[in-house]
Amino acid sequence: MLDSRRKFIKQAAIAAAGTYAGTMGLSAKSYGNIIGANDRVRVGVVGFSDRFRSTLLPCFLNHQKELNFDMVAVSDLWNYRRGLAVDHLKSKLGHDITGCRNNDELYALKDLDAVIISTPDFAHATHAAEAVGHKCDVYCEKPFAETMADARMALKAVKSSKQILQIGSQRRSGGNYKAADQFIKDGKFGDITMVELSWNVNQPGRWRRPDLVPKLKQEDTDWKRFLLNRPAEEWDPRKYLEFRLFWPFSSGLPGQWMSHQIDTVHWFSGLKHPRSVVANGGIYQWKDGRRNWDTLTAAFDYGKENDPTNGFQVIFTSRMHNGDENPTEIYYSNGGEMNLNTNKVSPKGGLTAGAAKAMNMQPNLLPELKLTDNMEKVTASANTGADNLTSAHMRNWMECIRSRKETNAPVEVGYYHSIANIMTTAAARTGMKATFDEATQEVMVGGKAFKY
Repeated sequence: MLDSRRKFIKQAAIAAAGTYAGTMGLSAKSYGNIIGANDRVRVGVVGFSDRFRSTLLPCFLNHQKELNFDMVAVSDLWNYRRGLAVDHLKSKLGHDITGCRNNDELYALKDLDAVIISTPDFAHATHAAEAVGHKCDVYCEKPFAETMADARMALKAVKSSKQILQIGSQRRSGGNYKAADQFIKDGKFGDITMVELSWNVNQPGRWRRPDLVPKLKQEDTDWKRFLLNRPAEEWDPRKYLEFRLFWPFSSGLPGQWMSHQIDTVHWFSGLKHPRSVVANGGIYQWKDGRRNWDTLTAAFDYGKENDPTNGFQVIFTSRMHNGDENPTEIYYSNGGEMNLNTNKVSPKGGLTAGAAKAMNMQPNLLPELKLTDNMEKVTASANTGADNLTSAHMRNWMECIRSRKETNAPVEVGYYHSIANIMTTAAARTGMKATFDEATQEVMVGGKAFKY
């Protein structure tokens, strides 16, 4: 009788799985054949950050019951945040949560299947490599890495494992971005000739934590473990909590914002990284002790290596002292433009019939059309809530853990945006043109590999 009941429950669970397995092209029958398909996936959190609390967790909660996922533990070096994390997760999930002082304690737990990494920027690659080394699947916030040594190490670790990894480049899960990629790859747009990217804000407190800094005492955390492989520095709670302002803990504007937008360039063009980068800017407004610029303009040359007859330019500009939280992404060809803010392709600026006739050429104006009927707009504020793009991206990761298929943003996505980010950082910090050495996989400035 008991065996019959267990069989009935199993069959019911498999049938229910078909309601979402279909989104991966799986029938209920084929879904049931996946090893562990009906087991609950146990997830740990590495770093109880604002980003995790405000966005990643709500997105996870959108899908966790349907996909049979649970969150069981959190690792955070600071006892104050660790306590907040345990209480918050208990209130959301309705059961006890194990609070871990560090990742050694986290990975010592039994039956941990996956982790969400939302630690400081410089730690992402190291923590991702650590996770796959413990046979955990990974959702890893961007930027993937801030140095090429970290990027190469983590790429090798992930590729040599059998783990599923999703880089937090949520545009990769957006319908309008997928439509833009297909439109370009189908040859309908023509050759990309230039891309304009911008991300401007006017928030004096962006990346500052003035209320938290006084609460953080050195004895309440592990400063040495926090530093990981970065050069030793004296204890500084601002660098711990406001890391985005301080190189080499973060590159700031490139790692936080440009990494999202430059990824679409790689995606749509099929190119892995820029041929060269130059950058200019400075700290013009917020003279609060930060090391990272509050204003940046970077110019990128993209195209086939050692072939100057092809290619296009990308401009990224960002400022933190005047802006409307409306990131711009516009792609240009000789026939018009693709504006990802308006979700439209148009002949704006394209070669007109009159101009073409004067040059004995054929006009090539693009049509006026929408990329998709339902636009998934990027949310640019610091705390986005469960926005549609991130929610879809989180779901894709969770589904891929079940199917063992590649995610929308696998490790290579993070590796390539890291190259562009590091080239930008190298150009900004040295004042020289940055290039990339394919043989050594190093960012080069002034004939030397860029380190810090």
